[in-house]
Amino acid sequence: MALTEVKPFDQRLRIAALRLFFLAALPLIVFTRSAWLEPEWLFDILEVLGLTLIIAGVLGRFWAILYIGGRKNARIMQDGPYSICRHPLYLFSTIGTVGFGLMLGSIVLTAVLGVVVFLILSATAAREEAFLRSEFGAAYDDYAQRVPRILPRLSGFSTPEEAIFNVATLRRNLMDALVFLSLIPIAELMEFVHESLSIPTLPIW
Repeated sequence: MALTEVKPFDQRLRIAALRLFFLAALPLIVFTRSAWLEPEWLFDILEVLGLTLIIAGVLGRFWAILYIGGRKNARIMQDGPYSICRHPLYLFSTIGTVGFGLMLGSIVLTAVLGVVVFLILSATAAREEAFLRSEFGAAYDDYAQRVPRILPRLSGFSTPEEAIFNVATLRRNLMDALVFLSLIPIAELMEFVHESLSIPTLPIW
């Protein structure tokens, strides 16, 4: 009896799930406002921290792409960011999303956005790993035992002196980076809307 073939996870499902979630979260983003506006310096701290995390998320994604670009599903990458977690692209995507929540000035929104995105990406990672285990068997099991899935273990970091990267893949990742960078003006727009327009909003922490 032939074994069922395990196919690579269809990334369009991940993208669709994330888009649907952010559409569902849009009313929460538009019709709530930060309860940290007074004193103003509290909101400013959250905003600066959020901006920092968004930029860290973008840079982290580029770092991961430098290592895995053009080689995904073709080998077990275990160097650089892949030595601290098995899915660093998802780690840095979550960090960028948390940064967006903080730029909105709400701990509640930060928790909702960060947790749901993390759960979607964790489910995606699990599906991806089913394929990787079918391809690489015990070698991937050994890697998974040593390196956590998404939450990083910094003590495990290792990297060779040189890494070869794929320019075409890096260029494609630029579009993903622009999506995350667009969260910055969106957060600023929401701040302007809440301050300047007379729309009913609910203050949340």
